[in-house]
Amino acid sequence: MTTSDFAYTGCDNLEAMAEAVNYNTFLVDTVDRHLAPAGAASDVRVLDFGAGSGTYADMLAARQITPECLEPDEELQHILRAKGYKVLDHDGTPEHDGERYGLIYTFNVLEHIKNDQTASEHLAALLRPGGTLVVYVPALEILYTAMDSKVGHYRRYRRTQLNRILRNAGLEIVESRYCDPLGFFATLAYKMLGPGDGTINPRSLKLYDRAVFPISKALQILTSRFFGKNVLVVATKA
Repeated sequence: MTTSDFAYTGCDNLEAMAEAVNYNTFLVDTVDRHLAPAGAASDVRVLDFGAGSGTYADMLAARQITPECLEPDEELQHILRAKGYKVLDHDGTPEHDGERYGLIYTFNVLEHIKNDQTASEHLAALLRPGGTLVVYVPALEILYTAMDSKVGHYRRYRRTQLNRILRNAGLEIVESRYCDPLGFFATLAYKMLGPGDGTINPRSLKLYDRAVFPISKALQILTSRFFGKNVLVVATKA
């Protein structure tokens, strides 16, 4: 996979999402939860695929888990290196199991990649046997808005669609669910009433994150098979 396969614009939205504390904590907690069965977190080699400016890497580092980072954007690479992270060559593939990763996480990245099947196969190749891949992406094409277009999304995903892509990459699905059901309705409202330029209102985002997302997270137990704003799939390599 090369940088030409990856499309991203709209760094202002990226910065706005960094302020979504509850949302981001939910994602990092998910990584932490899947690290635990792999043994001592400090002994597991972790990769942040599509690391951006290091929002999730920073949160994990605060928990004494320091991921390596793969990020195609050169400006964001400079930010990551300035923070002290190891930034990988995006074309590199380890030749030995000892060089592969025990856990890879990728949050809101696959939708930016034109050939997501090839990207998923690349991620599978980076995993060691028994390793875990945690994928979180936008859900459902009915929710595609001007924001998706602005930031370079090729698609939004059905849960079964993402399951199939990861299975075709040689991985076994261990968890698959829709997340943030109230976000589904908020995104529909944004699609119908929001600005046509795809911008995110930081105040509205913070309000949703503080007041609504915790309730939405609690409701996932009832809606995870049916709908949500995002899809979370966890897969392992035999």
